[in-house]
Amino acid sequence: MKRNLPPLNALRAFEASARLSSMQRAAHELNVTPSAISQQVQNLEQWLGFPLLERRARQVQPTAQGRTYLAAISGAFDQIAAATAELSAGAIPRSICITCTPGFAVQWLVPRLQQFQDLHADIDVRIDASTRLIDLRGEDVDLAVRHGTGRYPGLVSEKLLDDDLIPVASPRLLTGRGRIRKPADLLHHRLLHIETRDDWRLWFAAQGMEIDWRRGPLLIDTAIGVQAAVAGKGVILVRRSLIADELASNRLVAPLPQGLSKGMAYYLVYPPENMGRPAVRAFRAWLLEAVGAGSLPEPTAKPHLLQSRV
Repeated sequence: MKRNLPPLNALRAFEASARLSSMQRAAHELNVTPSAISQQVQNLEQWLGFPLLERRARQVQPTAQGRTYLAAISGAFDQIAAATAELSAGAIPRSICITCTPGFAVQWLVPRLQQFQDLHADIDVRIDASTRLIDLRGEDVDLAVRHGTGRYPGLVSEKLLDDDLIPVASPRLLTGRGRIRKPADLLHHRLLHIETRDDWRLWFAAQGMEIDWRRGPLLIDTAIGVQAAVAGKGVILVRRSLIADELASNRLVAPLPQGLSKGMAYYLVYPPENMGRPAVRAFRAWLLEAVGAGSLPEPTAKPHLLQSRV
């Protein structure tokens, strides 16, 4: 039976415009001019016989019929992309891009990445270590690891690491008068702060102490803070999971058991359609196994913007 299909270029123009809420961004994605996108969408609307987009000053929004149509054709485009990826997997090198915070990259991911490469030597992994705002559908990024509460509307969010913050220091500091047996002993040490002085304030408050928690240098990220602590520059609050190697090698020690829970964790975040790529599925499966995560959900969602500081 003959298929009654509209012009495929017009479909692509509409899908990109509706998904990105912008003909300008759609034009950039499809490498054409905004006027070409506009003309293609108009051709599709004429072909169908009803409007698909509401044009506004700086953006476009799908009409009720446009939303219904977008949901249907987006799934078709996802299937085409997944089928193409599957077919191409054995013919060309596979690659994925992971965005994560610098601290997570340096302290957790990079030291373990060889485990993944040993299992999947044919997959190239690119790491974007930053805290910048990320559009997981508009940029060439497959997976994100972010620190927060796990509430990322429209995205799959899977908890990775959620252990408490604990005080750690180089063992060379903890001799003689520098020994730490109780929270008050920290008064004899320099406190190292990572991006905010609030963590130490909360930790001391949890111990029922009021001290000058503002003292000590403010460092820009976890990796720098950990290296400063290893060098004996002071005591730092950090997640135990991020310093497993330093603790195992005795470069850092945790003299106090008291931890601080802030109700936040590291999460793996992504649009569900990204699981259509075998390389992305492989990295996700490895990552969840590496952190001991549990079941694998099957949600559906739309893209959202991500930002995190830790």
